[in-house]
Amino acid sequence: MKNYNLLSIILLGTVIIGCNGSKKTTENYFSFDNSKFKAEYHNEDVLSLELLNAENKKIDSVVYYVNDKNIGSKKGLKKITFDLKDQKLGYQNLKALVYFEGENQETTGRVELVSSIQPKLLSYKIVNTYPHDVKAYTQGLEFYRDTLIEGTGNGSGNGTGIRGISSLRKTDYKTGKVHKIVELPEDVFGEGVTVLNNKIFQLTWKNNEAYVYNVDTFKKEKTVPYFKKIEGWGLTNDGKNLLMSDGTEKIWSVNPETFKEVDYINVYTASSKIKAVNELEWIDGKIYANVYQMDAIAIINPKNGAVEAIINLVDLKSKVTQHKDIDVLNGIAYNPKTKTIFVTGKNWDKMFEIKVSE
Repeated sequence: MKNYNLLSIILLGTVIIGCNGSKKTTENYFSFDNSKFKAEYHNEDVLSLELLNAENKKIDSVVYYVNDKNIGSKKGLKKITFDLKDQKLGYQNLKALVYFEGENQETTGRVELVSSIQPKLLSYKIVNTYPHDVKAYTQGLEFYRDTLIEGTGNGSGNGTGIRGISSLRKTDYKTGKVHKIVELPEDVFGEGVTVLNNKIFQLTWKNNEAYVYNVDTFKKEKTVPYFKKIEGWGLTNDGKNLLMSDGTEKIWSVNPETFKEVDYINVYTASSKIKAVNELEWIDGKIYANVYQMDAIAIINPKNGAVEAIINLVDLKSKVTQHKDIDVLNGIAYNPKTKTIFVTGKNWDKMFEIKVSE
């Protein structure tokens, strides 16, 4: 009997203790008025928040939050407005803390913010075609001092079922010759790579860790765990932080020293989120991204995640040797000297140098 009473006291304590000395009830008296919400919002819109008061409680004040940021308070049930112009695309998490009759209660909701930009469809022309190792299951590609840094995974093959070995490579892009190579253990699936501060960073798919190498010697200097349990897909950098995709619509900004999260964006078109964002490349202040299994490149605004343009590269796959293990387009490398983009695919025997135009 004593144990039962003790448990009852603990449970009651969690119910009645509120902030500012007021009681906090578990009954749900309030909710956002969803009838006032639009199906989708854009950065040009102003969000209006109103509450429903099901039991006609006497409300003292309401404090409103968007994505856990306090946007202001109102007396009674007066509505509040919030300008969405500087918000990142994606779901906006709403919260209202209602103070009433000596008690307080929290209610939550959300709205979706999508891009208002209709992506341009860009054209391209092939400038050069170069050989590429047909056994390279390309996951990451980047230029460094006139050579290509390439990361590969151990794809199991579409037809032969022969499992490859993940690697990090330094390659002569004109001949396809591999100058340096580091092979990863069989239980590690290598993913995106990038070069920052004279270090090569390489992601792993499901090992939840990244590898850091000396860019000149290819000697692995350290292994760094991800900031949380996610998959590693594409990787690039903006000159300061790493930019990392995880197979969803998110692109994370990550501190290169600690691998801790700095920020993130959600990738959206004018109608929906774009999932399976894969290999990444930073070009003139924009993020160029392969979309897995789409044989296309999305050009993304790094501030809010809006897809501003699309390069349709589906025809390229027909220009490489067809074989059982050929897979999707993956790999974007920008050469700042020629201002051209190099693209290839998983187990492709060719790499294409292209120029993009309106």
